[in-house]
Amino acid sequence: MTEKKPIITVKVGTSSLTAGEQTLKRHLMVDIVRQIAQLKQQGHSVLLITSGAIAAGRHIINNKVRLNRSLPTKQMLAAIGQLELMQAWRDLFSIWEIAIGQVLLTRADICQRQGYLNIRDTLHTLLAHGVVPIINENDTVATDEIKVGDNDNLAALVANVVCADLLVLLTDQEGLLSGDPRKEQAPQLIPLVECIDASTYALIGAGAGTQGTGGMATKLQAAQLATHSGTTVIIASASRKDVLIQLAAGEKIGTTFIPKITLRESRKRWLLSEKPQGSIAIDAGAAMSLVRSGASVLPAGVKKVASHKAFERGALVEVLDPEASPLAVGLVNYSSKEIELIAGLHSSAITERLGYSYGHEIIHRDNIALLTKQ
Repeated sequence: MTEKKPIITVKVGTSSLTAGEQTLKRHLMVDIVRQIAQLKQQGHSVLLITSGAIAAGRHIINNKVRLNRSLPTKQMLAAIGQLELMQAWRDLFSIWEIAIGQVLLTRADICQRQGYLNIRDTLHTLLAHGVVPIINENDTVATDEIKVGDNDNLAALVANVVCADLLVLLTDQEGLLSGDPRKEQAPQLIPLVECIDASTYALIGAGAGTQGTGGMATKLQAAQLATHSGTTVIIASASRKDVLIQLAAGEKIGTTFIPKITLRESRKRWLLSEKPQGSIAIDAGAAMSLVRSGASVLPAGVKKVASHKAFERGALVEVLDPEASPLAVGLVNYSSKEIELIAGLHSSAITERLGYSYGHEIIHRDNIALLTKQ
């Protein structure tokens, strides 16, 4: 089994890209790109969640029209600025001959099961081919009902989708401080947070339910979400030299938020908490591989769709052993109709039979939770 490359999700805010001004600063952006290129050379897979589209759009259209703060105006600025932002990232990554892929998301894309799977597959395929996904909220279509609202929480959602080992939230502060630097003299950096609760939010003068479009409150919300999913989170200063390189090397910088459970435990708890929508039966060889080594469920080991009720791609199903006893639960990459067509086939024959493929596995090993002890 090949060793899984560490996945690092990096979120960089507008202030870190503009130095607090109205325009993107290429020298700040190129330093982030240089560090990501070095991380990739070290074997890491890196995703970049970037702010700055609205700021870039505001700069382009400034002094040409009178702007208000309405949602349509922000969406207009995002549509204009997104082109400039992505062109800037493309030009800079090309210096290191690294390809990028633009991914625009809303909360609805991630929360809907089919969309979740499609996003997961797209991001993992980009990473597998050495491409750096550049991710932003799709502000041009997002409404209050479907938007995430800030890129900190979007970064946490993306980290959950790809099962990232580390989420780095780059900002203009050292990390979480013991008080508001605007109100207190020399507040101290808090290097480690083991549990985010009301007292943590009190440090920044906010309640746990505080909503916003940025700042430390949304970073705490993002850290809370990501750590519950098994991802370590670090808030650190974007201006610190080689901050990403140092963090990847394990140096103690900024504020670290420790997850209570591992990525694998998080996935298992989630799978075991849902009600299966169907079942498939596998043969003795596939059952043995699943129990002994946590192998994926491949078409060759599937005997049939055991449930009478049809299910769609992304459904949670039971995996039955040859005695029809529940052995595991997992998320299927194919619908019940598709599984019936490819059951018993070698994975290489999937495309020939269906005319397309969602991958070699009917259920990938990362999306399986055993119901029996190994």
